[in-house]
Amino acid sequence: MIPPAVPAALHPLVAAFLADRDGVGAVLRRYGSPLHLVFPQVFTANLAALRAALGAAGLRHRICYAHKVNRSEAFARAAAHAGISVDVASAQELRSALAAGFPAERIEVTGPKGGAMLRAVVSAGVTVNVDNLWEMSTLAELAGSEVPVLLRVSGFPGSSPSRFGIDLTEIPAALDLLVRHRDRLRLLGFAFHLDTAATTERVNAVGDCLELIELAYARGLAPTVLDIGGGLRQVFTADAAGYDAYDRALREGLLGRGPAMHWGNNTFGYHVAEGMVHGGPVFHKYANTEPATAILAELLAAPLPGHGGRALGTVLTDNLLDLWLEPGKALVDHAGITVAQVEFVKRAGNGATLVHLDLSRDTVTAADQEVLIDPIVLSTEVETRPVGVYFAGHLCLERDLITQRQVRLERLPSPGDPVVFANTAAYHMDLSAAQASMHPVPAKAAVLQHEGRFTVWPDADYRPGDR
Repeated sequence: MIPPAVPAALHPLVAAFLADRDGVGAVLRRYGSPLHLVFPQVFTANLAALRAALGAAGLRHRICYAHKVNRSEAFARAAAHAGISVDVASAQELRSALAAGFPAERIEVTGPKGGAMLRAVVSAGVTVNVDNLWEMSTLAELAGSEVPVLLRVSGFPGSSPSRFGIDLTEIPAALDLLVRHRDRLRLLGFAFHLDTAATTERVNAVGDCLELIELAYARGLAPTVLDIGGGLRQVFTADAAGYDAYDRALREGLLGRGPAMHWGNNTFGYHVAEGMVHGGPVFHKYANTEPATAILAELLAAPLPGHGGRALGTVLTDNLLDLWLEPGKALVDHAGITVAQVEFVKRAGNGATLVHLDLSRDTVTAADQEVLIDPIVLSTEVETRPVGVYFAGHLCLERDLITQRQVRLERLPSPGDPVVFANTAAYHMDLSAAQASMHPVPAKAAVLQHEGRFTVWPDADYRPGDR
């Protein structure tokens, strides 16, 4: 049995670029394979859509691009040129943001920070999203002038425990510190970041933060910002029904009721017991069909408990509060691809067909996850002969199987054929790229379209306005 197809959703600009097979081949000859390609124009389009959603709600807002999602200098420069802010989580990201053209007042530093990092942020004069009481005390000691801060809150009832942020029970102590050091620390507001896109949890967190704002007012402080973090989802698949069909077929195979589409003992996070498949898979994010703008609009329109059924966005506006958010995935959704080439095709001892590529699994997905959209083979072969294959990586490690599930292809590829992994800009390109066996990190280039023609620049050389 050939597995069901799970086609990738592609932005029209990316699809147009891939349609020029000769052009893709020329780019690979110039930059080598494997290669990460980023599309700043898609980034800008995603930003425009988020701005429109916020504008429709009539909210004063600030969008901070979460730099950690991708190291691309092209994305950082596109964000700076567009006039938004940036969220950085390391000294290296801070330097990158400054080099990209962000002024200090448009830089926010998040995440846990050691002493060296705190000295760097004080020197740079940027906003600090405080993770803990020690950070706040150290900032007060280091500050030679007023430092703008947000208090990152965690420990919301009903939400999963988090290692980040100041627990709700410690907020009174944090406010005491702010009052004591009001000449050195200026409270802008409160922040949170939930490891979920569930609207209900976010609404509850906003309600708790509004109570904290009232508590701060009572201490003589004047917060005006509510930062809801990031976590807006991406849309990966162009065929939700195809995703569901593949998931069903995969589970049937795990139970032995159909052809096995899994490699070895991999269950993809499922638990198989008593003739049933239990739990959720590690590829669950690929099931999402709601764009980030729809998720954001739903949140802003959600009734806030205790506020007479008024929408969350309306309550923030009525209370003269600015909404800050830190999207990363939502801004780079469909704005990046990774291209590799087929090295050879072989038959494994278990009868499976292996398509070996010149990159590793860790270059296109986190080690504990599975890519549940089909890679795109740019073959010159015209005859269609559907086949099920596994893509294998170039590391001398058994674990370096790029797809541990069987993938449907319309024809068997040949050595040298380009293979495209779609929508890899969010974390996949940079979070865990393997360099074992002295393999180099793939190059990164920026693709621009102008008057129907594509130009490709080294990522570090891209400047907004280039043609």
